[in-house]
Amino acid sequence: MKQRKHLIGYVAIALVCVMLGSALTLTLNPSAQAENTANTTVVVESPFTAAIAKVHGSVVGINNYQTVRYSTGGRNYFGFGFGYGNGNGNGQAKTQEVLASTGSAVVIGPDYVLTNYHVVEDATKLEVSVIPEGADEAVTYVASLVASDENLDIAILYAPGLGIEPVTLGDSDALQVGDWTICIGNPLGEQFSGTVTVGIVSALNRAVSSTSYDKYGRKETITNAMIQTDAAINAGNSGGGMFNVNGELMGIPTLKYTGSAYSGSTVEGIGMCIPINAAKPLIEDVLSGKIETVAPDESSSASASSDLTGKPRMGITVSDINQSSTLITSGTLPKGVYVNEVDADGPAAKAGMQPGDIIVDVDDTVITTFSQMSSIISGKSAGDVIKVKVYRVEGLDDLLSDENATLDDIPEGRYVDMEITLAVVDNVKQ
Repeated sequence: MKQRKHLIGYVAIALVCVMLGSALTLTLNPSAQAENTANTTVVVESPFTAAIAKVHGSVVGINNYQTVRYSTGGRNYFGFGFGYGNGNGNGQAKTQEVLASTGSAVVIGPDYVLTNYHVVEDATKLEVSVIPEGADEAVTYVASLVASDENLDIAILYAPGLGIEPVTLGDSDALQVGDWTICIGNPLGEQFSGTVTVGIVSALNRAVSSTSYDKYGRKETITNAMIQTDAAINAGNSGGGMFNVNGELMGIPTLKYTGSAYSGSTVEGIGMCIPINAAKPLIEDVLSGKIETVAPDESSSASASSDLTGKPRMGITVSDINQSSTLITSGTLPKGVYVNEVDADGPAAKAGMQPGDIIVDVDDTVITTFSQMSSIISGKSAGDVIKVKVYRVEGLDDLLSDENATLDDIPEGRYVDMEITLAVVDNVKQ
């Protein structure tokens, strides 16, 4: 037994010596340790890199051009700046097309892009803007508006020749609070195109009420269920993409809170995205062909001729409405074309149109400018019947001429539908 204890002791001493030798080796050979460390490459993988590489090129820019039309013979109404010109040919009509705003969009089908309605609103010309990899300047494609839902704030454009790989649509109903969100867009325009920001889903089904307008510009309040994220969303991100870590499109960035109207406090990290599932019915209708796609007209609306001599028309003189007018921005009156005069013997008069009417729709097409209305009528022939919707406020023409009138003096109006048989009437503008 005593001999066995000695043996165990020798084994223990041997183990201690081995361990001590190993420690001394590490301590006495720092160069060997450094050499081993230098030859070791540590790879840190991001959960976002692959997803971003997959979809980054499918997020594009949107350019919204609007045509300003004015006349030296224009009227201005009691400080509201309502009229851009009377359109009766007494003054020299001029037009100018300007870049009004920019936004973002995501390719969701062959040459189709999804964006926000407010990104394309009031456009007379739309472009999809793409900066190819390694290029310094953008390549643009003229686009047409195929379908939109103003209440959901979504729109789909068609840009022939775009040729960019569409993204995969995800299932926004599967999102959970805490899931990663990757937002890609063009904040502040082309200068920061393709900017990527990352955050998490902060909340789901966030009820967001906003003051909106009907399809003709009359004020209304709507409520949508939104995805809340703390990923940075800035001006220009609207219409871009909110993706998950698999690179699937889960939402459309649409607005950002910057402050509280109640406390005056500054707010950061509260952005809202439209769930992609809310947009899927419209997307499916477009991609399946249920909604007809019309190729864009690549000619500038600003250069279109307004000479309608010898052509059929309604027999009225009109003005474009200043979209920044208090009457319009307040939602008191809809956007449209203001009727200054109605020829007593003309087609419009026979259908019941009156001075002071605001034309908002022609043949089921919403119009906000004289050029839009003219382009529809110029394709018609004498004897053709067109459907026209106007917004009518009794006595509006007199109110607009009253320097003492205020917004509160404008009574509630109504929409009136009529059918007008076009005829050649050469003594008036339209």
